[in-house]
Amino acid sequence: MAVENIKVPDLGDSKDVEVIEILVKAGDTVSENDSLLVLESDKAAMEIPSPVSGVIKSITVKVGDQVNQGDDIATIEVEGAGNEAAESDASEAKAPAAAEPAGQNEEPSADDDSTSESRIELVSVPDIGGDSDVEVIEIHVKEGDEIKEEDALITLESDKAAMDVPSPLSGVVKSVKLKVGDKVSKGSAVLELEVSGGKPAAAKASAGSGVADKKSEAAPAKADNNTAEPGKSLSRKQAEFAEEAAARNDSKVYAGPAVRKMARELGVDLTQVEGTGAKGRIQKDDIHQFVKSRLSAPVTASLSGGGAGIPAVPDVDFSQFGEVEEVPMSKLHKVTAANMHRNWLNVPAVAQFNEADVTELEEFRAAQRKEADKRGVKLTPLPFLLKACAKVLDEYKQFNVSLHSSGEKLIQKKYIHIGVAVATDAGLVVPVVRNVDQKSVWQLAAEFAELADKAKQRRLSKEDMQGACFTISSLGALGGTGFTPIVNAPEVAILGVSKTQVKPVYINNEFVPRQMMPFSLCYDHRAVNGVDAGMFVTRLAELLSDIRLLMM
Repeated sequence: MAVENIKVPDLGDSKDVEVIEILVKAGDTVSENDSLLVLESDKAAMEIPSPVSGVIKSITVKVGDQVNQGDDIATIEVEGAGNEAAESDASEAKAPAAAEPAGQNEEPSADDDSTSESRIELVSVPDIGGDSDVEVIEIHVKEGDEIKEEDALITLESDKAAMDVPSPLSGVVKSVKLKVGDKVSKGSAVLELEVSGGKPAAAKASAGSGVADKKSEAAPAKADNNTAEPGKSLSRKQAEFAEEAAARNDSKVYAGPAVRKMARELGVDLTQVEGTGAKGRIQKDDIHQFVKSRLSAPVTASLSGGGAGIPAVPDVDFSQFGEVEEVPMSKLHKVTAANMHRNWLNVPAVAQFNEADVTELEEFRAAQRKEADKRGVKLTPLPFLLKACAKVLDEYKQFNVSLHSSGEKLIQKKYIHIGVAVATDAGLVVPVVRNVDQKSVWQLAAEFAELADKAKQRRLSKEDMQGACFTISSLGALGGTGFTPIVNAPEVAILGVSKTQVKPVYINNEFVPRQMMPFSLCYDHRAVNGVDAGMFVTRLAELLSDIRLLMM
């Protein structure tokens, strides 16, 4: 049997990528595309598959090493490789000499008919790491569009990552062969592309010299309609989009595709598994340990956490009662639903209600209208709410914490970032205003207006929605006298603000009309006591009723 060196494949633009986990050892028998080790760049974690089947002879890297494309990572004794491999090596060794004359060929002349005629190229799905039946979640082009090489055509989403499929050539889209929701695999037709001039990509590759062969080996994404030999390289787009996908998959669980596959097969919810690998990465041993602990746990234990054991609501055939239509939920809607369900099941929430007399605040806002127009900022009640909440969070620090997963300690935060729920056409998002306590009301008004605009245009980055200590959900002028928002764990409290209404208030032996803002504080009773919540809402009402106190 022949022994081959396994090298690090194409990693896109990443350099000095860290080895964070080694999944095999010397003597292990592996199949083609079995994962060998896990690398982590600043973009994503990725598993390196075996390009062939065989027996691992040695591992040449260790956890913590930094590697680049082409570095040796292991040696493998290839299954069924003998004289055929030797003959193949010998023929490859002779290939450059034979190809040398071809390398001297001139470029095609301008009067070559093949360079002036247009042709139709069928663009198909390239190698996607061995995945099959991968869902098309977005199509970026339509018939008649003029596109350039490397422009994104479609976006696919697997259990590993979301990835764009780029165009291998420039041209005009003649027809699109699929639609959103279709399941595709390597080789599935994406679209027909009208390409002007030049010879087909395959012809160019075959007519090239040894140098051209090396180029195609180093950049498989551009040869043969953007396909790559399975297991030989990772798609650059896959690496770039893996981090974005992580925000949508399994509630940001840190686990590789092999672990996710095992979890699916065993019916394990990865959000409930504690990872023991580097940076909390879930490993196969963690899955085994989790299953073992669940099998040995009393029945009542499984009924108490995460909703396990709760009977599902059965599907009903509503069409028997009248006309119906199935409307698919957006990705954002599904993520929000999953988060809300998890928080509802896991957080023992209590609600505290109060209302604030905001008559003077509203008069002050009206008086600042000219200044707001001058600054080009709309001065809503929200900046004052942000400022007041920041002050109360600073005074009652027990609300600016998160529970540690062990249940034995609190994480006290020394910064004040506040999330604000924003409704968009795609669903609910919560952009975060940072360092609220250090900013003026005008700064907060301008910053939130920018975040809200980005939210509605779906341009929020992951960083724009991370790090909140507390959340405000305001129904504003939409109506209602009160509601109980769900605590957005790992935060321990959320403020729900309802419509301000004029009410008669008894002051100095008479009823006078005052503008009253109702609000509710929902909090995690594991971290916050009822007395603390009572003081919080009382102090917040006091600050909103007299905004001069915000300067004290």
